[in-house]
Amino acid sequence: MTDVKRVVLAYSGGLDTSIILKWLQETYHCEVVTFTADIGQGDAELEPARRKAELMGASAMYVDDLTEEFARDFVFPMFRANALYEGEYLLGTSIARPLIAKRLVEIARETGADAIAHGATGKGNDQVRFELGAYALMPDVRVIAPWREWDLTSREKLLAYAERHGIPVEFKRAGQTSPYSMDANLLHISYEGGVLEDPWQEPEESMWRWTVDVQQAPDAPQYVELEYRHGDIVAVDGETLTPAQVMRRLNEIGGRHGVGRVDIVENRYVGMKSRGCYETPAGTIMLRAHRAIESLTLDREAAHLKDDLMPRYASLVYNGYWWSPERQLLQGLIDDSQQRVNGTVRIKLYKGNVLVAGRKSPDSLFDPAIATFEDDAGAYNQADATGFIRLNALRLRSAARLRGGG
Repeated sequence: MTDVKRVVLAYSGGLDTSIILKWLQETYHCEVVTFTADIGQGDAELEPARRKAELMGASAMYVDDLTEEFARDFVFPMFRANALYEGEYLLGTSIARPLIAKRLVEIARETGADAIAHGATGKGNDQVRFELGAYALMPDVRVIAPWREWDLTSREKLLAYAERHGIPVEFKRAGQTSPYSMDANLLHISYEGGVLEDPWQEPEESMWRWTVDVQQAPDAPQYVELEYRHGDIVAVDGETLTPAQVMRRLNEIGGRHGVGRVDIVENRYVGMKSRGCYETPAGTIMLRAHRAIESLTLDREAAHLKDDLMPRYASLVYNGYWWSPERQLLQGLIDDSQQRVNGTVRIKLYKGNVLVAGRKSPDSLFDPAIATFEDDAGAYNQADATGFIRLNALRLRSAARLRGGG
């Protein structure tokens, strides 16, 4: 394994990637360049990761602020599609991986690295997402996936390896090592492992970080106005914001009202079922509000076509095909549909609920003169419905006659 001279490692500073840094040095006798992506997980994790990488002998450390690119070029396009995996998961981890893969490849080119490496396990989806993204952008890249090579197959073995090599295990909460595997970014925070490995067990309230228990949420509702332009939120309560600022604002507001908690058993790409808990306050608000503004501005059949395509789009994101031709083709269709998705949605947040309290648009297709239950002054001839119904009933009546239904 001496043919690898330099590796770029996707590095969080947590237990797994810290061990991987040392393992790469020992196994491949190579330089390790670390890359830590700032995609909104918080400054508290970034500087410690850089210091730890330096302490452990990384030849170079990249800590890149990708928050605006993440929100603008990945999260917002995904929400134009109303993407939701298996009816519940807002794809918070999935959508971050193609951006990390993109930057890994860029750093590999900048540093003349022979390979890239990641800390995703052989049981998980992230190995697929990282590697499909890397191969799509750098076809001949070499990928090192330690979890598919080493014999450190349990948390106990990892901790023992860390102790033998003097690798600090610093991530603690309330004086205790966290029992959960967690991933945080601007869109969500996820929790796996620990008691969550038993689907019957309710998550501990102390686990949640971004959202309050709905029982402790304010007793008064809060109204928020979201302004849309071409399918994207551009202002919150009249204040123009960047995509990342929009998400931070909605995370704070939604978390205060207990919005965005889900507990899911999902089907992983590798074939197993996995239980995870997620907090996605901004995403929950964004999905509800976007559908509300689309309800005013999208033609019926265009809206229904988008709904037909959404599960396919969500699966492409979940399964690591962000850079695929089919996802990019779908994105073009979706983005074209958003040109008239403009206006304002008023949202009411209360005890974990996201309710639509109003919507308006200069491009609204809603015509009160036609929809009214009062006198419509001839805007709609109700007698026209007779022929429409009889035409659509023709095949049903024919079939009924053949069955002897008279």
